[in-house]
Amino acid sequence: MAEPIEVTDADFEQRVLERSKEVPVLVDFWADWCQPCHMLAPVIERAVDENAGKVELAKLDADANPATAARYGVRGLPTVKAFRDGEVVDEFTGAQPALVVERFVAGLVPSEADELVGSGDEDSLRRALEADPDHPVARRELGRLLLRRGEVEEALRLLEGVSGDFVADGLAARARLAGDEDLAPAFEAWDAGDHAKALELLQAALADPGRRDELRRVMVAIFTELGADDPLAREYRRKLSAALN
Repeated sequence: MAEPIEVTDADFEQRVLERSKEVPVLVDFWADWCQPCHMLAPVIERAVDENAGKVELAKLDADANPATAARYGVRGLPTVKAFRDGEVVDEFTGAQPALVVERFVAGLVPSEADELVGSGDEDSLRRALEADPDHPVARRELGRLLLRRGEVEEALRLLEGVSGDFVADGLAARARLAGDEDLAPAFEAWDAGDHAKALELLQAALADPGRRDELRRVMVAIFTELGADDPLAREYRRKLSAALN
């Protein structure tokens, strides 16, 4: 049985948050005095071992590392939190039966479609959709590739099937605007990663009220890709709000 890694307040960022961008990381918040913690430990270690290489286990002594425990709102022990891409994606508190723990861990393991999407090429994305026709990231990223190639109708069919994804929504809006040649420089700038130029051109195009809602969707997609705290996103979010009011 593989030994879990011991993490602390000092190295949590690197060994858990950064690592979770590559593979899901479970963190077992425990304390030596906690008997249920000792009961849970071998159960969760076996479940992780069954998925060797696809998920990792870290242990954090909540008494010795109170800052991290407080940061993540740990109020009872044991608490297990699952991290992916630097964020908590699932958790439970208290010793649980082996079957519950096994299902919890299995739910974090990337599916075949997830792994194919990670490759990013068209063939892998199409194979991901064969495995899971509703996979949101596969639909979004294949739709993006098709848009860049000018295959608008197939792109739109894929993108309109994705719900709750601002980037997919913006790409679908872009597909609906594909006939407006004056917007091509903005979309080309987006594809090239020149977000400042893309947003500048899209902001200028808002003067046309007939396209305003679709343009807003495209801009929101770019804001989402940049991240909520990005200065460029904040600047143009304010400009967009002013233009719409």
